Amino acid sequence: MLLRIYSIVLILLSVTLTAQAGSIDGEAFDWLQAFIKVDTTNPPGNESRAVDFYANIFDKEGISYKSAESAPGRGNIWARLEGGDEPALILLQHTDVVPADPKYWTTDPLAAEVKDGYLWGRGALDMKGTGISHLATFLNLHRAGKALKRDVIFLATADEEAGGHHGVGWLIKKHPEIFKNAGLLINEGGMGFEQNGVITFNVEVTQKVPVWLRFVAVDTPGHGSMPQATNSVTRIVDALNRMRENPFPPRIIPAVHAVLSAEAKNMKGEWAEAYADMASAIKQPGFIEKLQKHSPYHHALTRDTCSMTRMGGSNKINVVPPEAWAEVDCRMLPDRAAEAFIKDVEQLVAGSGVKVEVIMAFTPAVSTTTSILFQAIEEVTAERHPGSRVVPSVSTGFTDSHFTRDLGISSYGFDPIITPKSEFVRVHGNDERVNIKTFRRAVGDLLAIISRVVYK
Repeated sequence: MLLRIYSIVLILLSVTLTAQAGSIDGEAFDWLQAFIKVDTTNPPGNESRAVDFYANIFDKEGISYKSAESAPGRGNIWARLEGGDEPALILLQHTDVVPADPKYWTTDPLAAEVKDGYLWGRGALDMKGTGISHLATFLNLHRAGKALKRDVIFLATADEEAGGHHGVGWLIKKHPEIFKNAGLLINEGGMGFEQNGVITFNVEVTQKVPVWLRFVAVDTPGHGSMPQATNSVTRIVDALNRMRENPFPPRIIPAVHAVLSAEAKNMKGEWAEAYADMASAIKQPGFIEKLQKHSPYHHALTRDTCSMTRMGGSNKINVVPPEAWAEVDCRMLPDRAAEAFIKDVEQLVAGSGVKVEVIMAFTPAVSTTTSILFQAIEEVTAERHPGSRVVPSVSTGFTDSHFTRDLGISSYGFDPIITPKSEFVRVHGNDERVNIKTFRRAVGDLLAIISRVVYK
């Protein structure tokens, strides 16, 4: 513990010595460079190191805070600026990052090296960069000392990359006071990109619902030299083949139509026509397969999907096992209950002798586009980036926002940073990095957005 705290203090001392006085975006860059060096790789997480990092900053700023571990080393921290009676705003971030193999990186993933105008390191985009933008906004509001019309809550949590059960999910159960009277929340999930000279800001308002399933089959075991008519492995294969050969039919929900019709404005030719009216395009023979090759992401927005990711059977090549299993990562569009989707899967594999078990299933929810926070995003981006547009978006992945939408909190995934689409492949991949200039500009843009929401 003492060694961990000592290392955090050394990092923060370095930040203090290099921070650019009077420049919140300059301070934010130095904080981010230091934060990337704090190893919070999940597994195992060790997010209490991030708690120490933020706690030292709050101590220096004279901000009171609270923290709690959901398990050893799985730390969460929160702080509150008190304001008026309007529903509170939460600045939510997760502090864990996915693993990175240095063998495949240009730089050390935890060295936070500056190179070619970028800050390189795991978490630069997902989501330590956004988290530091939240910190810069929170500290700026604190330093300004102006009256707020609502409480502002800084919340940095563990475990999002593994489902959030040691983070937001645990806090909702154990520390519900954090979320009491909260009405607005900003998190990860959307950002800006430029295409053909036009800047589009995607604001995540909903996400495909993860429904993780486990297929289990039990049958007569035996010697591999004497196959039976069926066994546990063939039953699993049969069930998976049924899933593969019977993809769920496409459908376009309103939120997806908004995303794809906005994309059409950046296109020309047949794709522009198809994206403008995807509900009609998906009815054309062969179109959905063509779309999958063109854009797996947009294809995934048009239907419920399942990816076969894990399988297990015998531990010896010549033994037919009594039990076999497979795990399937399904993502359903957020227009119905998960129970209805699970029933569809059960009917599809009925007769194969496979039992369907639910590993995880979330609740679908969509945040409104008429809130003061969404409107502030529209107004500020229009002022600071003339000619840009804001589009509500649907995420194929999931974030901790699903927890807070279940509480009735209007939750949005958004960071005003403008990032080329070519950089997105680095998220959870190799050579993750953030452009320093655009990061610093986004810090100011976020502060302007939040200021419009919280000041009287």
